[in-house]
Amino acid sequence: MPKVSVIVPIYNVEKYLEKCINSLLSQTLEDIQIILVNDGSKDNSGNIAKEYEKNNKDRVIYVEKENGGLSDARNYGMQYATGEYIAFLDSDDYVDETMYEEMYNMAQKEAADMVECNFIWEYPDKKREDIGAVYNSKREMVEKARVVAWNKLIKRELLEKTGVKFPIGLRYEDVEFFYKLVPYLEKVSFVKKCFVHYVQRENSIANTQ
Repeated sequence: MPKVSVIVPIYNVEKYLEKCINSLLSQTLEDIQIILVNDGSKDNSGNIAKEYEKNNKDRVIYVEKENGGLSDARNYGMQYATGEYIAFLDSDDYVDETMYEEMYNMAQKEAADMVECNFIWEYPDKKREDIGAVYNSKREMVEKARVVAWNKLIKRELLEKTGVKFPIGLRYEDVEFFYKLVPYLEKVSFVKKCFVHYVQRENSIANTQ
């Protein structure tokens, strides 16, 4: 069983995809499963992803489906995940090489259901660190949590037992997913480093509504 499965939904991101996948293949955590979900891309993203699977069959799984949106792609990828923990990464973002090793080690040390890290807003001309609050109760979790999915490790067994999935057809899908998960989270741990580079681009989903 891999220690961590990372699910990467892909849709028309040929400019960014190689940097994203390379950051996963460069992880110091060697026992990692990378699931690339082509959500009906119309550009060269699918061919790029297929080539990575061809050259990294021990770690990379490539699957494709008709376009259904980010939530649908994440949910689709979950059925292929065999890791002890599941992570999500958007295909235009990238991560530092020690991210999953440090977060997995924290999960093991504290027997955590979920581990969260900080991240960096990355604009074309500047960067800004996003340092979150540490919460110690479910009430604080509801009040203070950053609901994004891609700065967290979540125990796969918990997701399978609860059946919590991403809602189809909602723009801010991470919000519903996170708050549905809250009642089941008994232990949440934190690694206070900024590992994820949250790349801001003009034509991304979040910036075009």
